[in-house]
Amino acid sequence: MDKEKLYNEKDPASIEAYGQELIGKTFSEIYEDHASKSLEYALKHGDKRRKGGLGELIEECFFHYECNNDSRPDFPDAGVELKVTPYKINRNGSLSAKERLIITMIDYFKVVEEDFKDSHLWAKARLILLVYYLYLEEVQSRLDYRIDFVKLFSPPEQDVKIIKQDFALIVDKIKAGKAHELSEADTLYLGAAPKAATSKDRRKQPFSDELAKPRAFAFKNSYMTYVLNNYIVPGKDTYEPIIKDNIDIAFEEYVVKEIDRYVGKSVSELCDMFGIDDSNKPKNLGAMLAYRMLGIKGNRAEEFEKANIVVKVIRIGNNNKIKESMSFPAFKFKELVQEEWEESAFGTYLRETKFLFVVYRFGEDKELYLKGCQFWNIPYVDLETNVQGVWEKTKKVLTDGLIITRENGGYKNNFPKASEDPVCHVRPHARNAQDTYELPDGRMYPKQCFWLNNTYILSQLNRKFFE
Repeated sequence: MDKEKLYNEKDPASIEAYGQELIGKTFSEIYEDHASKSLEYALKHGDKRRKGGLGELIEECFFHYECNNDSRPDFPDAGVELKVTPYKINRNGSLSAKERLIITMIDYFKVVEEDFKDSHLWAKARLILLVYYLYLEEVQSRLDYRIDFVKLFSPPEQDVKIIKQDFALIVDKIKAGKAHELSEADTLYLGAAPKAATSKDRRKQPFSDELAKPRAFAFKNSYMTYVLNNYIVPGKDTYEPIIKDNIDIAFEEYVVKEIDRYVGKSVSELCDMFGIDDSNKPKNLGAMLAYRMLGIKGNRAEEFEKANIVVKVIRIGNNNKIKESMSFPAFKFKELVQEEWEESAFGTYLRETKFLFVVYRFGEDKELYLKGCQFWNIPYVDLETNVQGVWEKTKKVLTDGLIITRENGGYKNNFPKASEDPVCHVRPHARNAQDTYELPDGRMYPKQCFWLNNTYILSQLNRKFFE
């Protein structure tokens, strides 16, 4: 078919208008309507194991150009990149991206010579035709997924500033010979996502003999969820921005500077300043105060939602120790034993999440006083050695059969303890003994979760908090 009769490949608006004819159709219908290819072709591209298969089907069967390895955008004369990506409807009715959006592979040798505005990444990311299809677990064939949204997207100016900072951070880490230590949690909107055929794949890097995992520039899942809800389906969700005007410093530096203005204030003083009734001591009071200090009236900040930044309140005792370890969502025993480390829920969470530690310290009067804040994500070495080791031991315990003994009126088990590893451990995360999940052997047992040790969190804090 002559694609010139269908759309003007030099005009982004024409490409978008033609692309919107996809809305409401399944991939099977698109193949049947436009393909001159065999049924074997359709089945091959619908195979869940074939990465990018649905995108290739749209390119070749609908837009009528052959998929290739050209480094330019898919529609080079219009500067438009085509991306086919899934979204899902959550139990509460909200919409979210199902996965990160891969933009282009990172060439460790070439990227260190590139300027952001002339980079291969920006050529692909500056103007994207987003084709969103609805992911449903119960659908047997990917060809039965339905396309619901098709729209051109350019990152807005305020996002480009942060994307540019993310790009620089990734490149600087490669220049420092640490491509093997890259993590998506290093950055805010743009991540360096693992992209390999197998978990053992490795590539050379220019400033170190250490081999590194193949990675791609990608917009994070959290950023793509924001894009979906605010640019593709406007009005679905709105969050308050922290940055309301142009700033001449990096976002993280700005956040730290804003919160540091209140250092030395007690929790009671901060509550008075922001009109918060602290008589009932709400559980999330520390986080609420952090948002107020940043000018946010609610408890959701636009930039934090886009970047998957989680606020965690740290309380240092007047003995310079931390009492509480840091908990994470409870894991389902039967699901964990089916996972591999690279794709595990806990490992993925730590790889993709950046934390804002808001630090308070108890004074001699037993009041909590603000000491400041710091951004933190788990170091690559700690994640891929200690945390992985604890996770693998947990999986083995569940696979072999959890050993449960009665002791001092309670239950003991052989999950990894805090005394066994300096970074993390497993212990209960249940409301009561009846709050349980099913073990692989069919027994019911109180919910458990991974915890980062209090001593480990203490070791990660900036020394200024102890002055």
